[in-house]
Amino acid sequence: MSAPNRFDELQHRVADLAPVFREPLDSPYEISNALFAALRHVLHDVGGQPDTPVEYREKEEEAWEMSTYVTCECLGWRGVWNSEERRRAENDLGATLYFGLPYYARWATVAAKTLVAKGLITPDELSAKLDEVRARMEART
Repeated sequence: MSAPNRFDELQHRVADLAPVFREPLDSPYEISNALFAALRHVLHDVGGQPDTPVEYREKEEEAWEMSTYVTCECLGWRGVWNSEERRRAENDLGATLYFGLPYYARWATVAAKTLVAKGLITPDELSAKLDEVRARMEART
């Protein structure tokens, strides 16, 4: 399969993951209180929401977590993004991914999405690198 066909196939597979386009609101005065509350709620602002207590535990970063941190800092140093862009990209993952992924997995996910979105790597290059890393990890076990 040629590169453009692989890209088209990948684009069709992830099309449903994109945000839904909707009509802009005419006036903030003509929306319900519930919609207003939903619009001003952002994923990382979880203060005041019901939750169960979580025991605080010291945790040393694993090697992949530290590598992710350093990689993302290098992306910032090289001008690919800044910390606000990274945070915004994390929020744009949506609640399922934001709350479903570990902290540094969100960083890795948004780094990959940003590199592809900015045209710095292609989806095929990303896929090939993921396959390479997966094979290397399987060889270790």
